[in-house]
Amino acid sequence: MKLFFCSLFSLLFFCSANAQNFTVSGNVKNDVSGMPMAAASVFAQNTTFGTVTDNEGNFRLQLPSGGYDLIISYTGYKPESRRISSSDAPAKINISLKEKEKELQEVAIISTNEVMDGLAKYGGLFFEEFIGKLPDSNLCRIQNPEALHFFFSKRRNRLKVTATEPLIIKNNMLGYNIKYTLDSFTHEYNTNTSIYTGYPLFEEMPGNEEQMSKWLYARREAYKGSMLRFMRSVYNKNMAQQKFEIQFIIKNNGKDSALKLKNPYAALNYQKDDSTQTIEISPNQNNVGVLFLGDKPNDAYLQENPGEPSSFQFSILGFKPGESIVIEQNGYFYDQNDISISGYWTWDKVAKQLPYNWQPQEE
Repeated sequence: MKLFFCSLFSLLFFCSANAQNFTVSGNVKNDVSGMPMAAASVFAQNTTFGTVTDNEGNFRLQLPSGGYDLIISYTGYKPESRRISSSDAPAKINISLKEKEKELQEVAIISTNEVMDGLAKYGGLFFEEFIGKLPDSNLCRIQNPEALHFFFSKRRNRLKVTATEPLIIKNNMLGYNIKYTLDSFTHEYNTNTSIYTGYPLFEEMPGNEEQMSKWLYARREAYKGSMLRFMRSVYNKNMAQQKFEIQFIIKNNGKDSALKLKNPYAALNYQKDDSTQTIEISPNQNNVGVLFLGDKPNDAYLQENPGEPSSFQFSILGFKPGESIVIEQNGYFYDQNDISISGYWTWDKVAKQLPYNWQPQEE
């Protein structure tokens, strides 16, 4: 089983017809000069909600109720992130962006040895680990691969990939254009493990009625056993109705064994704060197995992972010892760095990633 840590899986929320909106506003300026930065990108990551700053560096963004990671980015500058929530919305957010330190970048290039033909040599691996290996993954393409830079460390047997600008991804599988600010990507050859984080902003593709119908079907399929749907089911205490089951994965004489739970919400130490409309969970065991009983794994996944269950989709959430997460009413959870993800949820990757404000009509 391969292990991936994908912060990009972590921001989750939904928007219903009855949801109340709230507004976040602020100003973006240069950290050194203090001058306002026009046309800086401001968006709630993993959503379709975004805007740009005006000539005075001001922005205003309306969002449905819930929690978000607000990302502020500008080419050549380090992106900034702010956690915001409708239950505790700040009056105004002031952001100072720092220019990327070119000298440190040059040192890093020299020390890790940038591979000049990196796209040709390592591009295939990067696309598989970042976009995905599904049969239809070729429908999801990076439009500006020249922005990618590849660094290989022989001593560590590690590949690192950076991007000089946001990746522009055209996903004809689900019908989205994605602007993906890649934070980092590494592949450890010794453990065959890929780790990547980043900040995606989605935009609906235009299409005719037939194409929109195909995209709707593909989105419903992608949503079925997703982490997005799971987090919502935990918040709403309807895991069984949504065809999810959780088990604790326990080491026993060096082998993993699954412990079935009579009361999963008690085992998660589910606590709700009515004042903020959030819940907190802190499992009694660090490794939580998540079974989605509503669909079988993809055949290609089973071929690559022959020891995995074939009758249901199985993933594992790894909690840091003593840590908990807080889930907002829309499904967004934090702190996302306190969870590792392995198993089936790591398989689909960007090609099957939905913007987390997507909501099936039947729910």
